[in-house]
Amino acid sequence: MSVLICKNIDSEGPGTIEDFLRARNIAYSIVEMATGDVANPADYDTLVMMGGPMSVNESDIYAYIEKEEKLVRDFTADGKRVIGVCLGAQIMAKALGSTVYRGAQKEIGWYDINITEEGLADERIRRLAMHPHTGDIERKFKVFHWHGETFDIPDAAVRLASSALFPNQAFRYGKNAFAFQFHIEVQKNMVFEWLKNEGVNFEKINTETEALYDVYTARAHNFYESFFE
Repeated sequence: MSVLICKNIDSEGPGTIEDFLRARNIAYSIVEMATGDVANPADYDTLVMMGGPMSVNESDIYAYIEKEEKLVRDFTADGKRVIGVCLGAQIMAKALGSTVYRGAQKEIGWYDINITEEGLADERIRRLAMHPHTGDIERKFKVFHWHGETFDIPDAAVRLASSALFPNQAFRYGKNAFAFQFHIEVQKNMVFEWLKNEGVNFEKINTETEALYDVYTARAHNFYESFFE
């Protein structure tokens, strides 16, 4: 296995995804899309696209977004594994023919998602929904959000999760391509770094991060284990 990680901005790296790949000795390459290019996408069997504050609709400013859209179409056409996180999920939605647009308000912090029936039927999403200590499959649980835009579900894709503010939180396209509007990859230091200038209730989010982080990262690890292996 070889994993291609597309990074859209310096502050939004692969976080716990990279931690997992390192621990399992899975080969990966990180490409800074703003300054670099993917030499040969055919060398990779898995594509991971990270987040960023830019809009997928700003490809006239950020030309590399169109490159990532093409990667999505090529990887999904070949049935390869794909994960898109936040902006990466929005790039997936647009690449697969859907619309990305501004939501009613920003969703920042720890908020519940609800897993759909289709999500519960998906083995990999069930691993995410499984509480790592009790083994219970939880249809509702908290994840970390930092986004203001959202997307429609592409044709032929399956909605996997929703939230109170954003009905489309995750989808699967084909068998191996997963889009997550929330930040499955987040590390503690990322939370603090991202939100320090956002004008949010930092004390509340800090308290919630300390309380929720260990279980959340264990959920993510369970998903990675199923997805990558």
